[in-house]
Amino acid sequence: MFDYKLLSALAAVIEQAGFERAAQVLNLSQSAVSQRIKLLEARIGQPVLIRATPPRPTEIGRRLLNHVQQVRLLERDLQSQVPALDEEGMPERLRIAINADSLATWWASAVGDFCAEHRLLLDLVVEDQDVGLKRMRAGEVAACICGSERPVAGARSQVLGAMRYRALASPEFIARHFPAGVTPAGLARAPALVFGPDDFLQHRYLASLGVEGGFEHHLCPSSEGFIRMTEVGMGWGLVPELQVREQLQRGALVELVADKPVDVPLYWHHWRNGGQLLTKLTGHLAQQAGQWLVPLGTD
Repeated sequence: MFDYKLLSALAAVIEQAGFERAAQVLNLSQSAVSQRIKLLEARIGQPVLIRATPPRPTEIGRRLLNHVQQVRLLERDLQSQVPALDEEGMPERLRIAINADSLATWWASAVGDFCAEHRLLLDLVVEDQDVGLKRMRAGEVAACICGSERPVAGARSQVLGAMRYRALASPEFIARHFPAGVTPAGLARAPALVFGPDDFLQHRYLASLGVEGGFEHHLCPSSEGFIRMTEVGMGWGLVPELQVREQLQRGALVELVADKPVDVPLYWHHWRNGGQLLTKLTGHLAQQAGQWLVPLGTD
């Protein structure tokens, strides 16, 4: 059976980014917190922390943190039902995997008021929408936004909508690489922008035009950097429409093939035993996301 004093020490060290502040939150000495971490590691037979600045959890440490989060959420439900147990304590903290483009566009507007109302702190893990579910399967996060509808065992999924992408480039890039007009073969030869090794949007787009195989590309693991590199003519790429409406309006970016968007479905996955707070957040997201995302199947 877990000793939750030890797990609370682990959570405090990670959440407070160090042993000193963790000790202050727990009303313990720094050496006492260190001893609890060492005892936890002795009991499970492996390290739970990487002693860095700030400390980082190991793989097993991340799983234990996710377990602690779920227990806290369930305790919150119990406190609301038993007033004698309801004490004003630390805000709740949720570890969530989210894709960078959602984080750069609609996410903050959708959850800002909810987090303030419910005293919720977020520990966001940025992952591509195609791989975020791996974090849940590994027990590292309490929820995630990803492109897969099917949930892992013990979890539920909720459709949010689709993020619409358009293949864009600067007018200068188009004039330089496509003087006779944009063609699928020409796109494969012109430098593209790819977010990272798990980003296959450009591959899918080219495949839809009949182009298979590799193509020249930059790797840019930053949503803001991706837009900037597109604007200055370093490459073409699939960009969230939400993020570049102003650039499209003033002609700083131009769609390569008219009216050929790529809609990426987004689903919210969360643990079934995540408590009422996670259930409320799910309902809130389902309601709010429609303001920014397009319904699935919309042309």
